Amino acid sequence: MIITRSPLRISLGGGGTDLPSYYREHGGFVLSAAIDKYVYIAVHQTFVDDLIIKYSRMERVKSLDDIQHPLIREALKLTGHQPVGLEIASMSDIPAGTGLGSSGSFLTALLQGLHLQKKAIVPKRDLAEQACHIEIEKLQEPVGKQDQYIASFGGVTCFEFNKDDTVTVEPLQISHETLANLEDNLVLFYTGYTRAASEILRDQDTRSRQRDSAMVDNLHTVKELGFESKKALESGNLRGFAEIMQVHWEHKKRRTDGMSNSMINTWYELARNNGALGGKLIGAGGGGFLMFYTEDKTRLRHVMREAGVREVRIRFDFEGTMLVTRS
Repeated sequence: MIITRSPLRISLGGGGTDLPSYYREHGGFVLSAAIDKYVYIAVHQTFVDDLIIKYSRMERVKSLDDIQHPLIREALKLTGHQPVGLEIASMSDIPAGTGLGSSGSFLTALLQGLHLQKKAIVPKRDLAEQACHIEIEKLQEPVGKQDQYIASFGGVTCFEFNKDDTVTVEPLQISHETLANLEDNLVLFYTGYTRAASEILRDQDTRSRQRDSAMVDNLHTVKELGFESKKALESGNLRGFAEIMQVHWEHKKRRTDGMSNSMINTWYELARNNGALGGKLIGAGGGGFLMFYTEDKTRLRHVMREAGVREVRIRFDFEGTMLVTRS
């Protein structure tokens, strides 16, 4: 049996500029951090003729084309596996649809497991590109490249998405002290709302392709805020980073309908009035996790707990997609 894992992620700046509909025209930039919450994939050789797949449901098939789960179907095709004598199972620390990049993490962990099952070693960049190819090219999902790349590489990492589809990957040049303080002072709260990212991203993707001026200008601003976030963190200005995150959220809310709702807005203002120096909703929007930067964690945690919002504590992950065990 082979067990692999990929980290989930939080976006620290520039999110949304990693979609091809934007970066192929203007170039994109995202600052992202992998966290110690994971998607796990187990790949097991069996003695039965069928292919057995276990996720939120179970499939037992004899043909690749009969597989209902699109990511699993396309990953098996890409890696050249036949649907004979194989069992695949997935588990996750956090549910899908919560804005932490779960599909990219799922796919990179799956591809890693399938490659290892065939005794193939695939570099991190190739793994990320294969995952992007499946989601963006094969399945035509309106998603970007951030999730697949940060899941594969891990760390607190800067990604420049170039017009020619190449990606420049560079670890954030941040001091150990600033990194430790950033990790300690970022807090994550689950809103209880889940959604499919494609529902919101499809609107952004369509309007970007149509060169909608409001959408393109919004993404231009968000990209610049991403660069400003990078500069603030590399200079050790964590309060400045928090202020930029606040501005980022205000622009993000204007990007498309359904980005927030009245309850999320209420929780956000509650946090801002009780120690949060800045914050935003993680992911495409519409639900998932609220992330805040605070220097008064005890006060913020208390008031959010009283409001019925659950905290998920996180640390950064610096390993990316990896083999957990092989037996």
